[in-house]
Amino acid sequence: FPLTTKALRRAAMDYGDLVEITRHDSWSVFERALPAGSRLVLFTTRGAAPLTEVSFTGHEVLLFGRESAGVPDEIHDRADARVFIPMAEGARSLNVAMSAGIAAFEARRQLGVGPA
Repeated sequence: FPLTTKALRRAAMDYGDLVEITRHDSWSVFERALPAGSRLVLFTTRGAAPLTEVSFTGHEVLLFGRESAGVPDEIHDRADARVFIPMAEGARSLNVAMSAGIAAFEARRQLGVGPA
């Protein structure tokens, strides 16, 4: 997914004004920007726990890799939790936008947060 301003605006449609997008120049800059006490939750096909068994507290940062390659091993290893979305047997994977939507919905549902 291209992360240009134009592509993000198009993908966000009418919801773009409801979010703040921050771009980081590198992984190390991103790590330094993580809020104190946050838990980095990586969504990956190599996840250790299904989304249905993850408890959200409101202190998570949800991370999704590239559809074609996921995330590099050092980022995979850095995650505090590695989560997969259960799928039908034989299905390959979901696209990153669908995965992010499912993850955000479940986190918000658990936290009792209404519509964005």
